[in-house]
Amino acid sequence: MPGRRTKGLKIIVCEGVGFCSGVKRAIKMALAAAGRSSGGVYSLGPLIHNPQVVEKLREVGVTPLKRLGKGGGELVVRSHGASPKIIKRARDKGYKIIDTTCPFVRSAQKNAERLHRQGYRVVIVGEKTHPEVKGITSHVDKKALVVENSDQAKHLKFGSKVGIIAQTTIPMDTFAGVVGEISKSAREVLVFNTICSETARRQERARALAGRVDVLLVVGGRNSANTSRLKSLCSSICPKTYHVETSDEIEGRWFARGATVGLVAGASTPKWLVENIVDRLKDL
Repeated sequence: MPGRRTKGLKIIVCEGVGFCSGVKRAIKMALAAAGRSSGGVYSLGPLIHNPQVVEKLREVGVTPLKRLGKGGGELVVRSHGASPKIIKRARDKGYKIIDTTCPFVRSAQKNAERLHRQGYRVVIVGEKTHPEVKGITSHVDKKALVVENSDQAKHLKFGSKVGIIAQTTIPMDTFAGVVGEISKSAREVLVFNTICSETARRQERARALAGRVDVLLVVGGRNSANTSRLKSLCSSICPKTYHVETSDEIEGRWFARGATVGLVAGASTPKWLVENIVDRLKDL
């Protein structure tokens, strides 16, 4: 509109936004299945934690299920992984399994199994309700102890022989804090750092950007644990940090004229959503 005054925001998009390699792989495999299948393609739960992408996948024939149906068609095991019992049940029902479990998650599962076989008390540093953690726990007959942070670890008993792994998306300092706390009491501690290197870099870049801007927008699904964690990490550095899923959620009152605005995004956030946010900011 002629004569319109804009806020003249300076916009900085964090390096490395867009899908992580595990999410890219899962989507590529799901789309390939949808393109060839005549019997239906399903995912056990949303394929990734981004509602906008899940809806686009549904439009091309990838349907999320809350529970296993009668069977038939192809079932995509999402990048978070799943329990062996669920996969067996799906096969018994006649589903063809397409396993898109992220290699980092697969490594965590295998290390948990190894520790369990060797008689260690398995500790997973992560979120008890997260599907990845539930999947890892299922690989050791649900005998793992899940610990969210070092404060929680102070009040738990672990035994003398403890094996520790990480949910792939937790911050390194959270993992190190729990390891340090357990090491105070356990006589033998074996640690596998199963944190995803891509996630660690994403968190480091987000923190660095948070220290350079007036306002920070964290873009991604509200059901995404790694996106919510980015918001939490950055809020302690940049008080004006907002978590948004889409450009419609942006409010002009968040930004002073000429402010520097940073954009970071979760591992399951597509670049096109970030680009939509940028266009919206330019139009304020």
